[in-house]
Amino acid sequence: MQKISPFLWFNDKAEEAAMFYTSIFRDSRIGDVMRYGEAGPGPKGGVMAVTFQLEGQEFMALNGGPEFAFTPAISFFVKCETQQEIDGYWDRLMDGGEPMQCGWIKDRFGLTWQIVPNALGRMLQDKDAAKAKRVMEAMMKMIKLDINVLEEAYRRE
Repeated sequence: MQKISPFLWFNDKAEEAAMFYTSIFRDSRIGDVMRYGEAGPGPKGGVMAVTFQLEGQEFMALNGGPEFAFTPAISFFVKCETQQEIDGYWDRLMDGGEPMQCGWIKDRFGLTWQIVPNALGRMLQDKDAAKAKRVMEAMMKMIKLDINVLEEAYRRE
């Protein structure tokens, strides 16, 4: 069991979100589903909270009501090795979601994800400032990140 886990506040879609996310990522599963009892505050038998794992990382989701909403100030960063991996996560998380700049997606539940190639960090931190600048400029023009375009910008003289 993890000592620290992300805790996600949903209005009333915690179980639906957990099922959606576990259908996308490997090594994922639904854990405990906690239901409201006689004491409420939700309807008796309704889902209060759900624990789940994505890629072995534990999460907890709560049906807490409409008081709070997600913002892009907190997002989940998904490291990808290939364009095929980027495309797969992008396409699945975009189901009902909306694309954002630089590889970010707001999913249908309002949670923000960053779908990023591992190579990007290496390119942006290159000792050659001109290379890093070209990669940054290329990335800033993109919605979904394209490894080939980033690598082209990196190699260009």
